Amino acid sequence: MSDRLNDDNLTDLPGEVRRPAYHRKDVRTGIVHLGVGAFHRAHQAVYTDDVLATDLSWGIVAASLRSPDTYDALQPQDGLYTLSVRSQECEALRVIGSVRRVIVAPRETEDLLDTMADPQTRIVTLTVTEKGYCHDPATGALNESHPDIVHDLAYSMNPKSAPGFIVEALRRRRINGVPPFTVLTCDNLPSNGRTVKRVLTRFAELVDPDLGRFVADEVSCPSTMVDRIVPATSDQDRERIGETLGVADAWPVVTEPFTQWVIEDRFPQGRPAWERAGAEFVSDVEPYEHMKLRLLNGSHSTLAYLGYLAGYETVADTMADEAFVRLIRGLMDEEVTPTLHMPPGADLESYKSALIERFKNPALKHRTWQIAMDGSQKLPQRLLGTIRDRLSSGAPIGRLSLGVAAWMRYVTGTDEKGAAIDVRDPMAARLREVADGAGPAAENLAPGLFAIREIFGDDLPADPRFTGEVTAHLARLYDLGAKRTVSELKIG
Repeated sequence: MSDRLNDDNLTDLPGEVRRPAYHRKDVRTGIVHLGVGAFHRAHQAVYTDDVLATDLSWGIVAASLRSPDTYDALQPQDGLYTLSVRSQECEALRVIGSVRRVIVAPRETEDLLDTMADPQTRIVTLTVTEKGYCHDPATGALNESHPDIVHDLAYSMNPKSAPGFIVEALRRRRINGVPPFTVLTCDNLPSNGRTVKRVLTRFAELVDPDLGRFVADEVSCPSTMVDRIVPATSDQDRERIGETLGVADAWPVVTEPFTQWVIEDRFPQGRPAWERAGAEFVSDVEPYEHMKLRLLNGSHSTLAYLGYLAGYETVADTMADEAFVRLIRGLMDEEVTPTLHMPPGADLESYKSALIERFKNPALKHRTWQIAMDGSQKLPQRLLGTIRDRLSSGAPIGRLSLGVAAWMRYVTGTDEKGAAIDVRDPMAARLREVADGAGPAAENLAPGLFAIREIFGDDLPADPRFTGEVTAHLARLYDLGAKRTVSELKIG
């Protein structure tokens, strides 16, 4: 298949393929997105695509802060790509046109900064993953010794990091008398808007105290909660979608029917009418954020580490084992739900039941290995926050602590059959050093990992209720393996 999806062949696509309901040549840039990847293209870009049907001022310029892969895939396609929504019964294809162009930040730094500083840009959104904020996950503060932060403070007009780009663009706007854009993070950080505001303010203070005060006083950083499962695109996905389109799409995205976006409504320079596409604007996102981080993401991470160790390739494969279904439902009902405080009308029971069915969806090939990435950055908000709340009320943590123990077993880099695990984590070298020094003994490995305060802080390693539970589970994982540990799990 030689032809690529682009503006010229949009009208030639099969009738069942939905396409942009507006003239793309008339779209203007209103949003710059940092960290363009599959999740953004299956979530925020789709909501924005809906809005463009009635308001053409919110087109997206998307930037990759590292790799040129997305640029190489989408730029020859005029920014177009296919969204595949897969349920157990069917697949629906839709071409998304909201991404006007893609920038590779390391080679087009000035282009990106100029676009962010342009008065037309009123919102900067981010999906750079937890590690992209260069912060300490245990405290939420800027990691001032992070190599990218050290670089950006020395060369602030040639940044590498997301905080560096945002603060430099804000500095330029301030000098030119342009009001600051709204910074809208869509990553899984606790109190994500407040965390980003804290990181940006501190970085700006280190650049220039006056700039720090400007960021603190003038820059709006609403909190958000985003929810949609987006597995990595496979070659089989590309081939199947290309056959339906009749043209090649170098990087379609595959997702589930469910999507949710809850946003604090604080946009001084205006915003798209995302509510018309199903987004919910609220005064306080935190209850929804806790619900999603603890129920979905906490369960996902637990499934990823235990499922991988048990030999299951995908979440759906893992959830085909009823012992894992019992584990996750018990985790949600008995250990997570009591820590949540939802507003009136929120239906937690329906949400939890829907999560179980979403996890079981065999059409989504969401690999346990993919979800297991960057665990050192994810554990604090996905599991450890819930554990702290449970311990403070004297409640048991049997299932939550098993998830932590499974992470410890996973990051040793060797699976239950002695094969190597490709551990992708910004702390991978440090984790491996601890594991190599401890050997295959829970009583040695656990204390070494507990000592990493960036993950566990100072409180949890000092609490024997936590350390004892995790170490005991880790010993069982070594002795019995993950599958048997889960199947024989008894919570008193």
